[in-house]
Amino acid sequence: MLLTIGLNHKTAPVDIRERLAFGPDIIVAALRGVHEQAGVDESVILSTCNRTEIYCAADEDGCSRVEAWFTDFHGLEARQVKPYLYRHCDTDAVHHLMSVACGLDSLVLGEPQILGQVKAAWQTSCSAKACGKLLDRLFQHTFTVAKQVRTDTAIGSSPVSIAFAAVTLAKQIFANLEEQTALLIGAGETIELAARHLHQQGIRHMIIANRTLEKARKLAQQFDGYAIGLTEISAHLAEADIVISSTASPLPILGKGAVESALKKRKHRPMFMVDIAVPRDIETEVGSLRDIYLYSVDDLHEVIQENMKSREQAAEEATEIIEQQVNSYLGWMKSLDAVSLIHSFRSAAEHDRDEVLQRALRQLRNGRDADEVLQFLAHTLTNRLLHIPSTTLREAGSNGKTEILEAANTLFQLKQ
Repeated sequence: MLLTIGLNHKTAPVDIRERLAFGPDIIVAALRGVHEQAGVDESVILSTCNRTEIYCAADEDGCSRVEAWFTDFHGLEARQVKPYLYRHCDTDAVHHLMSVACGLDSLVLGEPQILGQVKAAWQTSCSAKACGKLLDRLFQHTFTVAKQVRTDTAIGSSPVSIAFAAVTLAKQIFANLEEQTALLIGAGETIELAARHLHQQGIRHMIIANRTLEKARKLAQQFDGYAIGLTEISAHLAEADIVISSTASPLPILGKGAVESALKKRKHRPMFMVDIAVPRDIETEVGSLRDIYLYSVDDLHEVIQENMKSREQAAEEATEIIEQQVNSYLGWMKSLDAVSLIHSFRSAAEHDRDEVLQRALRQLRNGRDADEVLQFLAHTLTNRLLHIPSTTLREAGSNGKTEILEAANTLFQLKQ
């Protein structure tokens, strides 16, 4: 069976999500851990700031073990986690993945970044040899569906995203962004999108901070900014009117003390901060400081709601596409049941063919007339292939098993 176990922004607050996240440094070990559970054949782990989900191909016992492993891996008790978890099986699991990849289950309806995150999760699983036939086909089919939704609907027509919402909030606090300085911590897709939106709003001063300086420089060059390492943040924090942070750090990058020092240097001019990361990059205590406006990903929900009305009709159209494509994938899954039967049927027929052919060849080598040998080959092979079906049909007729007769009529496409 197919299984999805997880939690997201709808079912769990950020402090629970960050405790159950799988960072890039532990994701491969986590995949191995899932595979150590008896009854689990395949797995993919998707972990973002808004969701953590485990996709599995497993038997019923394996599914139960994965749920228990999920909490154990993070050092939590089942009672602490269970209220926030959802579980989808088979059809529901397929539908859920397609909805996630198309952005229909995101905090920002139709946001495009999630598709790249789903692809990255699949690629990681493939590299770790955790993705097999069922999940590989499911994820590749899902990517095709997501592309169709983007092409055939207007789901991505409006610039609505976490990054867009963050910049919208900044505009509400600072009337003129052109005169402000932004410090962006991280260099991933979300930070790049935030930089692009800020640049479009005319902001002139942008600082990109990242653990890998070269990556920060590459991003900063696109928007006329300059790059610094994470260790240099304290020296530049006082310059920043706007701070947007999204890294994969397991520990906070900005603490209360560093921000207090920056405020003193700024003579308490206000600072706007958005912490998009899970686990959080900015200590929650920072939000208690005067002249600090600190928002988490959960706080952006209201802003986002105002900007996604235009996507609602497109979402309905996307749902119709997903419904059709769920059936397509499930049809393929069902066809797998017939594969082994077809293989066995063909193997038996080929065995009979080879045996009768060898007998015919021996007759030719012994000097028997070729026409007689051909007659023998055709007659014997036909009898071999039809004996068991004919016997079974005869018995079905005698016992009144009309469903077998009807199935045979459909199978062999006979005209009565």
